[in-house]
Amino acid sequence: MIKLLLVEDDSTFSYIIKNELQEIIGGYEVITAGNGAEGLKAWEEYHPDIIISDIDMPVMNGYQMVERIREMDGDIPILFTSTLTSPKDVKEGYKLGVNNYVKKPFVPDELDAHIHAILKMKAGIKSRNENEHYKLGRFTLDAKHAALHNEDTGEKKVLTVREAKILQLFCENINETVERKAILSRFWDTEDDYFASRSLDVFITKLRKLLKDDPLIELKNIRSIGYVLIVT
Repeated sequence: MIKLLLVEDDSTFSYIIKNELQEIIGGYEVITAGNGAEGLKAWEEYHPDIIISDIDMPVMNGYQMVERIREMDGDIPILFTSTLTSPKDVKEGYKLGVNNYVKKPFVPDELDAHIHAILKMKAGIKSRNENEHYKLGRFTLDAKHAALHNEDTGEKKVLTVREAKILQLFCENINETVERKAILSRFWDTEDDYFASRSLDVFITKLRKLLKDDPLIELKNIRSIGYVLIVT
């Protein structure tokens, strides 16, 4: 049974999604909240497996709620469902730590597919060697705790779960090309989606900034193919 927190200010839409997931699709226990403040309280009280949230809501919007949650929990999967899907909106959401976007309108079966893909990825992360650390120039990636340590300065940078897993994939393939479509398929459950593609660009930019202190590391774009993490 998947315990799902649905944060949505449209009560009719919320009822339809809850009913479809629980009664038609099955395998869900759905807890609802009408805005970000209620969602934050429900997250603290019920400890859901995954959060599905609108962005534009009264009292506290989705961005504000996610920012508060990510201060305390970098692991729980969070999906935004919204009509706000401009590149600026997408960038803001991924910057705060959401795992995926689902554009409104959508059908419950589509949402169900996204949920299972993300939970499957999360389960895969847990099944791996939990002591894995990756040496990367002057850095060490602690993939389990989503942290990047600078061994020269002692500085620790906290990553989102997805940032850590993408960087881990590059670390497992140092100096080898990783195809863009493979990254999208693995972490966004798609190979050809505009919003997933743009969000990957945001993640690549963030990773480059995280690694810029070591001049011997380069995350290079291979045009129309993918990326290669070069360590010299």
